[in-house]
Amino acid sequence: MAPVMDHERWMREALLEAQAAAAEGEIPVGAVVVAQGRVVGRGRNLKETLNDPTAHAEILAMRTAGRTLGGWRLTGTTLYCTLEPCSMCAGAMVNARVERLVFGVHDPKTGAAGSVYDLVRSPWLNHRIEVIPGVLADEIAELMRGFFQGLRQR
Repeated sequence: MAPVMDHERWMREALLEAQAAAAEGEIPVGAVVVAQGRVVGRGRNLKETLNDPTAHAEILAMRTAGRTLGGWRLTGTTLYCTLEPCSMCAGAMVNARVERLVFGVHDPKTGAAGSVYDLVRSPWLNHRIEVIPGVLADEIAELMRGFFQGLRQR
């Protein structure tokens, strides 16, 4: 397993993506896929911008990673995401064979990596993902709170 400092380093990259999403009026969720010590995929929520219900940060980051790595199997990769993935994203991670998921804050309404569901570690699926929650949770939670407070004030 990578040292905590590395997890913080890569989560800061995902946080930059989340901040960019917020600046575009999107829910501030960002993700990066890391392989062999480098970012091979980036994504941020773009559902509103693209009018696409599948344009979640994790999906976009995995699409980019697949193109970068030349295949859909993302074995040996770690996906860093600011928010616990939903069931769609968790299912895509299992299908892509992502090795490890590191996320910042739990999603008590739709989280599928332990909060509501645990798809990424389901014994009924063909692949299980190591999960490391809570990396930079305070900073990420503050970004989310600020974003939603701003929406309510409008």
